Amino acid sequence: MSMSFSAPAVSLPTIEAAPGLVVRGQPRRSWRDFDLLAFDMDSTLINIECVDEIADAAGRKAEVAAITEAAMRGEITDYKDSLRRRVALLAGVPMAHLHTVWRDRLRFTPGAQALIDAAHAHGCRVLLVSGGFTFFSDRVRDALGIDFARANVLQVQGDDHTGHLTGHLIDQAWGDICDGEEKRRTVLELASLLGSHTGRCMAVGDGANDLPMMRACHDAGGWSVAFQAKPAVREQARVSIESGGLDRLLELLDD
Repeated sequence: MSMSFSAPAVSLPTIEAAPGLVVRGQPRRSWRDFDLLAFDMDSTLINIECVDEIADAAGRKAEVAAITEAAMRGEITDYKDSLRRRVALLAGVPMAHLHTVWRDRLRFTPGAQALIDAAHAHGCRVLLVSGGFTFFSDRVRDALGIDFARANVLQVQGDDHTGHLTGHLIDQAWGDICDGEEKRRTVLELASLLGSHTGRCMAVGDGANDLPMMRACHDAGGWSVAFQAKPAVREQARVSIESGGLDRLLELLDD
């Protein structure tokens, strides 16, 4: 699906609440205003783009990373096509390499645990919704104590340890690929299941495919948060964390 996004029609006042922390509109909010905190995973909750690191085993990291970067900047508007192209280049990568990426290369973003713990302490549920892969998202969910997660499933020939990637994705009950539109739909669906709505949600991301869920939140009165994001994402977010960790958001949230 090809999607395009434009900046909000109404210009909001922009302030630098603190060095590296930019806010448009209401500068402070209360945790009482929110029921759901939704995160992107790659380069948001974690320090890497997992698809690029997997591609390293196939000697195709530069090729895959170039597609990833173009998609994140919004230059490739069909995320599903871009992901299928990248996954196809992973055919033959042994599962052992994915375990190595998890163990040796993946690190949680500073402040991620503190922000998630604060959300839980205030009764706010936490969602990880990713255009990446369940191999990593399920592990990140469990390690950080996240309530819900949705991501894409890589097809594997053989088992989780001795098998290899086929270069294909597996369709799931909700659809084929978790792209920007699916992220938005997931946030809306989960908010409804929680008896809430997107005006009581925060969505945090860094790339173009995070914009649909971010726009859904801030257009309804919630918050969109860009974390060390691409320019097109920073320009459309209500909050932009441009330096420091995810816990910078706590500077803007009252009990």
